[in-house]
Formats: sequence, structure tokens, C-alpha cells
Amino acid sequence: MGMALLAAIGLACAAALMGFVYYMETHLPPIGDSDVIIVLGAQVKPDGTPSVALERRLTAALESYQSDAQLIIVCGAKGGNEPRAEGDVMRDWLIARGVPEGDVVAETASFNTRENLTYAKAIMEHRGLSNALVVTSDYHVARSLKLCEQVGISAVGKGSPSKPEYFIKNHFREGLSWIKLWLESARL
Repeated sequence: MGMALLAAIGLACAAALMGFVYYMETHLPPIGDSDVIIVLGAQVKPDGTPSVALERRLTAALESYQSDAQLIIVCGAKGGNEPRAEGDVMRDWLIARGVPEGDVVAETASFNTRENLTYAKAIMEHRGLSNALVVTSDYHVARSLKLCEQVGISAVGKGSPSKPEYFIKNHFREGLSWIKLWLESARL
């Protein structure tokens, strides 16, 4: 009986955490004006092309660029199993779709969301930019905006759709990332 109770409590906690992530994802502030788009990195495939998640982020950024922002900052270093830095792959993808080279800056030193945003902020400050539109996967936007607050970026967010078949995996993992954020925030 004790193990069953623990399992039930664990499942209830996991469900609550995923529900929290979904709630945050569906209750974002409205998108306002921005003078820069920040696209957060995601996996690059072994052949050097963007993963589905990364291509969806880029597509969302391209849609916003065509109507809003002046500059796109693409973020991400080269992971251990990636042939090139995420930022470089994203920059090439956007340029191949008509974004002028001067309108895309690749940040290639960051390995996580906090670093993505910290390094993007430095680029923004250098260029005199003040309001960002952060583009990432739908389930990741709310936590990214919380990190923007922590690093000092005025931002709104736009989520790209994630694969429905990964809903549980993505939302559970994102829930764990929220816990990590809360623990780090308590130490700050």
C-alpha cells in the first residue's frame, strides 16, 4: 500500500507540474512592439540542418521579422553531437530565406537558455536595442520570459508549435526546468 500511495503522489505531482507549464504557455502576455527578435537555440541534426523544433522556431521568427523587428539574434553554441553551432545554422537558414545578412547576428557561445539571453542582452545593449520578442517552442516561452526578467531584458514571447506527440515529454521536462529555475532564484 505504501508504494502505491507514493506512486499516486508522484503521478499527481507530475500532472500538476505539467498542468502548470500548460497554463503558463496558454496565458502569455500579448505580443507588443519589439526592435529585436531573439531566437533560442535547439538541436541541429547530424547533417547540419535544423531539427523540426528549431525549424519551427525559425519559421515563427521569420513571420515576425517580416512584419515587426529590425534585427534577429539567433542563439546557440555547438553541442557535443552537432556538426555546427546552432546560431550559425539558424543564421544561414534565415539568410537563405531572404533575411539580409546585416539583419541577423549569430550568438554561438551559449549552452542554455539563461546564457542565450545573457549574451543576447549584450548584443542588444551594444546596438542600442531595448525591446525583444523571444521566439522559442510554445511550452518554453513562459520560462524564457521569466529568465528575461532575471537578466534584465524587456521582452514578450512568441511560441512555435511543438509536435503533439511530444506533449507529455516536453511539458514534464519543462516542469523540471521550472523547478530548477525556482531553486536557482532562491539562491540569487
